[in-house]
Amino acid sequence: MIGSLSVVAGVIGILLPLVPTTPFLLLAAWCFARSSPRFYGLLLGNRWFGPYIKNYRDGRGMTAGAKISTLIVLWIAIGFGAGFVAPMMWLRVVLVAIASGVTLYLLRLPTTPARKNPQTEVVGDVSLPTTAALPSHRGSDACRDRRGTPLAE
Repeated sequence: MIGSLSVVAGVIGILLPLVPTTPFLLLAAWCFARSSPRFYGLLLGNRWFGPYIKNYRDGRGMTAGAKISTLIVLWIAIGFGAGFVAPMMWLRVVLVAIASGVTLYLLRLPTTPARKNPQTEVVGDVSLPTTAALPSHRGSDACRDRRGTPLAE
């Protein structure tokens, strides 16, 4: 359930420039890795979402655009929560401390250069393949279960 909602939030993040994509996709991948190998394989094999997750999983971090949009949304949400929702000062301090920790974590992640591929176009903070460059995922290892059986499409 949380994994599916995170994928939806990630899709919204592709369409809206201030909504981060990567954190939601990482949460979805984490949930699916523990609950559904089929959905995890589909998520990693997805031409739009797979690169976000693979970059993070392989230690390449996030693109600069993904970091910036994540931090902007984080601080807007924390600012709103601390300024208008949290009634007690200690709660405001906790919110700012959490946001500061997340900010430090994101800034310490490696920054992956944005793909400069003539067969892709940049939409939001993700590079999408043009129709001429769309790969066929039939037979791809990312779309197979642990035994090597192709996943149903």
